Amino acid sequence: MNKSEIKITIIGLGYVGLPLAVEFAKKYKVIGFDINQNRIEELEKNNDSTLEIKDETISSVRDNLNFTSNIDDTKECNIYIICIPTPIDEFNKPNLEPLINSSKTVGGVIKKNDIIIYESTVYPGATEDICVKELEKSSGLKFNQDFFCGYSPERINPGDKVNTLSKIVKITSGSTPKIADKVDELYKSIITAGTYKVSSIKVAEAAKVIENTQRDLNIALINELSVILGRLNLDTLEVLEAAGSKWNFLPFRPGLVGGHCIGVDPYYLTHAAEQVNYNPQIILAGRRINDNMGFYMVQKVIQQMINNDIEIKNSTVGLMGITFKENCRDFRIQKL
Repeated sequence: MNKSEIKITIIGLGYVGLPLAVEFAKKYKVIGFDINQNRIEELEKNNDSTLEIKDETISSVRDNLNFTSNIDDTKECNIYIICIPTPIDEFNKPNLEPLINSSKTVGGVIKKNDIIIYESTVYPGATEDICVKELEKSSGLKFNQDFFCGYSPERINPGDKVNTLSKIVKITSGSTPKIADKVDELYKSIITAGTYKVSSIKVAEAAKVIENTQRDLNIALINELSVILGRLNLDTLEVLEAAGSKWNFLPFRPGLVGGHCIGVDPYYLTHAAEQVNYNPQIILAGRRINDNMGFYMVQKVIQQMINNDIEIKNSTVGLMGITFKENCRDFRIQKL
């Protein structure tokens, strides 16, 4: 596929999809698709309510970038990149319904030799075992014969204006060696930090899901230490700073874990573990610690109010900052 022949559709225009669409539109023809018509209308006015992309940046690529909520408008495209949220249900089990529905939608318009790339975080095997089957059903085409797939997990850091999309190394993979090369070349054309091509889609899926699991566990350790140090009447930050004087001590800090990634992705990994009859222990323990930190902090506030003779029943509490990180408007999966 020559550069002039590449036409890309980005499915899902949220925190991941929109920055990707804008970056690709600097070099290729791109259509941004979203089922939310209000989102499409605001983007048509070059306005991003998530504040991830400046209005003038969207405006500067509009010659190559169009927005739509009608999937039929994407039929001339030959590369589809799916950037759909992968939440959990009330039982902390993976909810793949949004991803499945997106696969069905894309399957209705793809044609021979098209490439479908997934960026959504899933457990190893989900892309080929679940998404591909939906593509085949909806399209009537045969996987790795009529159409092909890739997986390149998102590494967007919402609210971060320094470590932006093009400055973060991108993992790439494909359903065949040839497609893996094509997917890698595609991302390499926009990622100045470079790409890291792996041997299979499953390896790429696993690499992504353990990134956030590792971070979740590191935060859980520090959170548990903060509880212990508090009971020992020691200043947690002072202790951490002292320990940090050693070169290999990791600089994590206690706090709430929210947002749509770190507090969710470990459950995708534990789901995969349970499917192969392994009962994960450390990962789930870390999740329990972090999920309970909100309750722990509320208890600390109540205790301090009691110590200060403040009447709890008629008190008003102000929360200063309720998203999972600064400079980000994402309210999803908040443990408040």
